[in-house]
Amino acid sequence: MDLVGRRAESEAVERLLTDALAGRSGALVVFGEAGIGKTALLALAHERAAELGLRVESATGVESESQFALGALHQLCRPLLGDLDALPEPQQIALRVAFGQQAGAVPDRFLIGLAVLNLLSELAEKQPLLCIVDDAQWLDEASAQVLAFVARRVHAERLALLVSLRDSTDDGDLRSFAGLPELRVHGLAESDARALLAAAVPTLLDDGVGDRIIAEARGNPLALLELPRSAPPMGLASGFGLPEDVSVPRRIEERFRQRSRDLPAETQLLLLLAAAESGGDAATLWRAAATLGIHPDAASPAEAAGLLEIGTSVRFRHPLVRSAVYQASTEPDRRRVHGALAVAFDPVSDPDQRAWHRARAVRGTDEDAAAELERGADRARARSGLAAAAAFLQQASELTPDPARRAGRALAAAQAKESAGAPGTALELLEVAEVGPLDESQRARLQLLRARAVFQLRRGSEVLGMLLGAAEALAPLDPALSRQTYLYALEAASATGGGGVHDVARAALGAPAPPGPPTPADLLLDGLATTYTQGYEAGVPALRRALEACRDDGRDSYSDRWLWLASRLGAILFEDDLVDTLAERHVRLARRTGALSDLPAALLVRSQTLVLTGELARAAELAAEGTAIARAIGAVPLPQAELMLAGWRGDDAGAALIDATLARTAIEHLDATVVSMAHYALAVLHNARGDYGPALTAAARAHQTDELTYSNVALPEIVEAASRAGDPARAQAAVEELEMRARASGGSWGLGLAARSRALVTAGSGAEEHYREALDRLGRHRMVSFCARTHLVFGEWLRREGRRQEAREQLRTAHRLLTDMGADAFAERAARELRATGEHARRRTAQPTDALTTHEVQIARLVATGATTREVAEQLFLSPRTIEAHLRNIFRKLGVASRRQLKELEL
Repeated sequence: MDLVGRRAESEAVERLLTDALAGRSGALVVFGEAGIGKTALLALAHERAAELGLRVESATGVESESQFALGALHQLCRPLLGDLDALPEPQQIALRVAFGQQAGAVPDRFLIGLAVLNLLSELAEKQPLLCIVDDAQWLDEASAQVLAFVARRVHAERLALLVSLRDSTDDGDLRSFAGLPELRVHGLAESDARALLAAAVPTLLDDGVGDRIIAEARGNPLALLELPRSAPPMGLASGFGLPEDVSVPRRIEERFRQRSRDLPAETQLLLLLAAAESGGDAATLWRAAATLGIHPDAASPAEAAGLLEIGTSVRFRHPLVRSAVYQASTEPDRRRVHGALAVAFDPVSDPDQRAWHRARAVRGTDEDAAAELERGADRARARSGLAAAAAFLQQASELTPDPARRAGRALAAAQAKESAGAPGTALELLEVAEVGPLDESQRARLQLLRARAVFQLRRGSEVLGMLLGAAEALAPLDPALSRQTYLYALEAASATGGGGVHDVARAALGAPAPPGPPTPADLLLDGLATTYTQGYEAGVPALRRALEACRDDGRDSYSDRWLWLASRLGAILFEDDLVDTLAERHVRLARRTGALSDLPAALLVRSQTLVLTGELARAAELAAEGTAIARAIGAVPLPQAELMLAGWRGDDAGAALIDATLARTAIEHLDATVVSMAHYALAVLHNARGDYGPALTAAARAHQTDELTYSNVALPEIVEAASRAGDPARAQAAVEELEMRARASGGSWGLGLAARSRALVTAGSGAEEHYREALDRLGRHRMVSFCARTHLVFGEWLRREGRRQEAREQLRTAHRLLTDMGADAFAERAARELRATGEHARRRTAQPTDALTTHEVQIARLVATGATTREVAEQLFLSPRTIEAHLRNIFRKLGVASRRQLKELEL
């Protein structure tokens, strides 16, 4: 197949295929307007793949089926499901549950993505594989997210993914595939357009007619082929009868409509039936046709007109034929074909298709059809199809004759939409539900949903009042949900900043008592409310009980969303054991259950913890993994860990990242926690470089946050910066606050930081006792970063006291620890101090991992611990073949030939 004027596009497709043959997987998203040639490029890819020996599997998005959860994914994977046994058991179960083959707990959508990735990888191991997805703008949301996840994780599987998307004014159509390699298909150049037109019209065209066709087609190949084909002979000869000046896609659809209207009535009805049934299954089509009394011979005129092909499957010549036929039909005819399709689908094996088509066949309202849709929503939800559940419930609401039931179903649809990340649609459904009638409990839940949807959209301060109103309304109706709503409000207030958290905390004191034994979430609410209203000292005991309850929670499943909050709060108490245990548990549970939507947040807290324990390289691995997963699943990025790393490393790249983040606050509303972390990181960086004035300014801003964790860690930075910048009053105030918090918490981490800070503001020989106490206490816990910096400031103090030999001992230790950590700016500060004593610091010894990327270091460490390739692949959400490809690079860079040698390097 040669495509006129598409040499560059054809070469891009060829590269994708040859790279896959060579073991370099890739994805390509083809964008363009309707009729521009995307489908032709996909057909070229299919033909060329067959020539090169690639297996080809495909799926097509259909507008009328865009609400069926994972429907398009099932279409793609259906021929491959015989190989499910090759996957790890959790992934097998996830796919079988998702596709309705067995019952089970709702699988995380991105565990489904990992299962699909590995399924495709296993098949590509036997034969290189091309997966084609046409009209992806009409994929159901779940399928789009899973396929985009797979496209972002392919690397070395001999696998190619080719996706076509119609350009749209609705960015939501393109969001899932954003960031993937793109191929923009534009209109043909005039010379190519004339060549294509000449090939399409065997007779000689009048120059004026040809010019007009070229002008109106605007380089759109389908328009060039269809306009002359649809025009009457007189129009071609004289120019009369050609279409008016409307948009090309609409013009093309109108031409397809005209061609279908010229067909016999029975053929038109068969075309409409095929357009309404998206699966392309010929057996289903003929069963429905028999219900309508349509003879198989009715297909012949449509096939002769080049609109439809029916074999074992049903295929339209172009996706625009399907939409043109459906849009041109009358409502009575649509209801007829949907009713026939409802009969054609088996109520046991295809209950959702049956329910959907039955609903589309209804005129007016129908409680039985609405109830069947509601049951379909439950099945969709069980398969991780929140968007589909919402669509079923929305349709059920419209079909419900009873106003109260209608409002309840609209409310349930809004909840599903909000949970699926579509807050705008949720708000529209809430307006329907609000018409009512609703009971008190439903009205309170409506308030809560509205507040959460508005928070997702705007994060404005008005949300706090909305959440508090919902919490108060829920108090007598659902005490447990009321308390959770107060906790939502505290989280929201912390994220938005502006001091609203104290108002929320005061209101939370009036929350109803727990309906049973207090859960970890109940204890968290009480602890935070007490801390914000009565102060740090009063809140510590309650917070400690809450965090210990989270730590001791015996449930071995990821069922408590508040573990994210608890793991962040450990640093408030200066409890290094709690911080480490909760953060590690959060990551472990998210990994084990495949909860990719929660894993980036868990990795964020764990990586921040590792920075404080002095494991900057490991922290960078987890931060990079969290960023990659967030990008793969289309989640909002969480840059706090990268900012913290930037501050502690103190290099120019880190400084640029912090500056860029703070610059963004002037043009967009960032989460308050991101802004506070950027200021904290800037304070650490300036302290590392000895720029104490800017460090003090940044640390003071970080301390002003409502986020208690960042407020805590900012205090030592204020003390160091203020004591060195000649601002003893501010240093003294920060020391006193830190000492109060340390005494209240009672842990060696806090008491050690307090002693170090007291030493910095103490003049003369009295400082030494505090420095030694700080080293003694900080040496007992895991937060090595602070211990290393204490050696540094103690060494600096000893040098100023003229005690060179003792200063060298402290500075050597500081330089070694800080160098090994990767805190380069602090290490250079220690080296400068050593030179001032007359000694040069040792140069850093080259490490085996220096030659590796952050991602390769993570893989190497896991393999060195004895993890198998499959185990590493499962943990990092990659395919085993990709892990093996990385291992080959790792072995080459490190000069080793086996896993045993890798283990011996002690990475």
